[in-house]
Amino acid sequence: MSHPPLQNAAGPLPALNRRMFMMTTAAGAGAAASAGASAAAEAGSAAPNPGTGSRETRVTINGRLHELKLEPRASLLDVLREQLGLTGAKKGCDHGQCGACTVHVDGRRVASCLTLAVKTDGCAVTTIEGIESADGTLHPMQQAFVDHDALQCGYCTPGQIMAAIACVREGHASSDAQIREYMSGNICRCGAYTGILEAIREAAPHVHRMDSRMEGSRHA
Repeated sequence: MSHPPLQNAAGPLPALNRRMFMMTTAAGAGAAASAGASAAAEAGSAAPNPGTGSRETRVTINGRLHELKLEPRASLLDVLREQLGLTGAKKGCDHGQCGACTVHVDGRRVASCLTLAVKTDGCAVTTIEGIESADGTLHPMQQAFVDHDALQCGYCTPGQIMAAIACVREGHASSDAQIREYMSGNICRCGAYTGILEAIREAAPHVHRMDSRMEGSRHA
């Protein structure tokens, strides 16, 4: 017994086949995706401004006081490079493993890629841009690196120099073995380690004398 075709207001419904089923399903999925994108766009426009979570941070960098509004998750390295234009510290690995981003915070060396910028509130930060004299004379460690060709491509050199100064000040430059040990966190992919060792060995007494003069002038 035959049955009459199904009817709707527009007339008989077409017979359902595999092709029609696939086309209908695809059209439905597209409409759902479009609706989801519209909803996401509306939600995004209503999301709070990330700047509303910023924190006031006062930090002295290379002798100059900066009053900054910082996103709590921002690294010191990114703030130095992207907000302050101090690009001497390099982003090598961004995981604290290569030492290219080494700077000093209150006289101690740190990996700036792992240091939250807001944690330097009230601190003194020194970068490679801040170690030469006011008259433009190179720091003794910088000069020693030049004299001993302690660099090749130069990408790691700012971090090497900042770590080397800290190594001397920490009292860890009394022997070649000690220098190697306490500079092991700074990687030179060009392999200029021999020159770096010679530079630190030569510059160490000059760094000590410079620090003694600065200490004396502060107490004068």
